[in-house]
Amino acid sequence: MVGDPAVFGILTVSDRASTGEYEDEGGPAILGFFQEAIASEWSHHYRVVPDVTEKIEAALTELVDVLGCDVVVTTGGTGPAKRDITPEATEAVCERIIPGFGERMRDISLEFTPTAILSRQVGGIRGNSLIFNLPGRPKAIRETLDEIWKAVPYCIDLIEGPYIDMNDDVCNAFRPKSARRR
Repeated sequence: MVGDPAVFGILTVSDRASTGEYEDEGGPAILGFFQEAIASEWSHHYRVVPDVTEKIEAALTELVDVLGCDVVVTTGGTGPAKRDITPEATEAVCERIIPGFGERMRDISLEFTPTAILSRQVGGIRGNSLIFNLPGRPKAIRETLDEIWKAVPYCIDLIEGPYIDMNDDVCNAFRPKSARRR
């Protein structure tokens, strides 16, 4: 709701990180971006689940429907391998897909690696929440978030979520003049 602090969800999808076989680096990279870039008040919820469709869908649904996250960002499970099912789980819980998110994320990543064409990232809306998938590596997460997040605050405005103010030196988000509060 407008005027309330934003609530962000971070979902890491990884068989090995979910069992503790290795430490998750993707989720903390996303959290680090939020800490650096978001100027307004916010809170977050963080989950790590294995590459299992039902568990991904359940976590996304909980983050949005139960915990009230305005934005949920996933990391992991977006490649072409058989276990990479994050995009399908995301599409299953979203009411509307926003193709521009996946298109732009691949475009950004192609500037750094030719294998970005293998990524199947998607973005969509569930209720009044935005959900989108990021790559799995911290460097790629940051490269993508630095660009993609420029559109996120205005998207949240349009779906009637809270006003997200940014540290413009970190991420100068775009809003039409009529939508700016400062």
